[in-house]
Amino acid sequence: MAEIVNFFSTTGIAQMQWSYFIMIIFGLIFIYLGIAKQFEPLLLIPIGFGVIIGNIPGTLGVYDESSVMNIIYFGVKSGLYPPLIFLGIGAMTDFSTLIANPKLILLGAAAQFGIFATFIGSILLGFSVTEAGAIGIIGGADGPTSIFLSSQLAPHLVGPIAIAAYSYMALVPVIQPPIIKLLTTPKERIIRMKTPRLVSKREKIIFPIIGAIVTIMIAPGASMLLGMLFFGNLLKECGVTDRLMKAARTSIVDIVTILLGFAVGASTQADVFLRFQSVKIFVLGALSFCIATAAGLIFAKLMNLFLKEKINPMIGASGVSAVPDSARVVHNTAQKYDKKNYLLMHAMAPNVAGVIGSAVAAGVLLGILGN
Repeated sequence: MAEIVNFFSTTGIAQMQWSYFIMIIFGLIFIYLGIAKQFEPLLLIPIGFGVIIGNIPGTLGVYDESSVMNIIYFGVKSGLYPPLIFLGIGAMTDFSTLIANPKLILLGAAAQFGIFATFIGSILLGFSVTEAGAIGIIGGADGPTSIFLSSQLAPHLVGPIAIAAYSYMALVPVIQPPIIKLLTTPKERIIRMKTPRLVSKREKIIFPIIGAIVTIMIAPGASMLLGMLFFGNLLKECGVTDRLMKAARTSIVDIVTILLGFAVGASTQADVFLRFQSVKIFVLGALSFCIATAAGLIFAKLMNLFLKEKINPMIGASGVSAVPDSARVVHNTAQKYDKKNYLLMHAMAPNVAGVIGSAVAAGVLLGILGN
């Protein structure tokens, strides 16, 4: 009987506390949203399962040195996984619309206002300057960038920041439509945009090379993110590296997504995650996402004051870098008002510009605060 009692004391059941139970519920909710609602299932399901595994008491988690989980988590805390994700994004991204209509990059830049607004808000809520920099990047709605910057500036906040960033990325179809409707008129929502000009193969090849040089010169701190993004795109567009391009956009990005999602989820152990600062991060994340969406919409309306050929201001909402969900939300919203209004290709321009913009912002923050 003593052996049985001793065995039972080593089980997760005997060590279970209400805080672990709450986190396991969170993990189950993430899995439910990924499967039943199909909100970013490639992200939410690995994260949700990681949350469950990481909160079963008695296991060797990500914070236990030399454990397998700690080894997997090394890719997060070292900043290894995000650049590999960016490599895959670059290999999947078509920059043609942005090249054809370069002024739309301004919408991607405008949406980054949410980052700096959240940075100020974080300081006002009592976070340190470096913590505020890491939290602020949530406003770019870019999960890999959020993980990269937080791993460099505030490693102890990687879990809450990553969960907040990916949660709001998954909730793009829920968060953005009300803001779009609030800040645009019915007349603006039915504006049709001309089909972009055809972009030559030469332009597609030159763009990632020039883009990498210019953006890394501006934000050297984000050289790995921006470099891998444009490198992946060069593999796609040059036409002579199909094997590398296919590996980058399929096997590599899929493997890293699994490891990244699972490791981030497992890092949310109750004793680390269930703190008041996590609540503040979630609130700031929601506000930053709303501010970023609103900033893109408002800037698009301002641009129309000076443009002869008007743009549909709804595409400003896709300036956040949740690719391609925010562009798809804009397109679907336009379809509700005019079935023949196809905005997806136009919305992709500020959408991919937002990816570049959030990485540049991360590099700027890292350059200023990382020293």
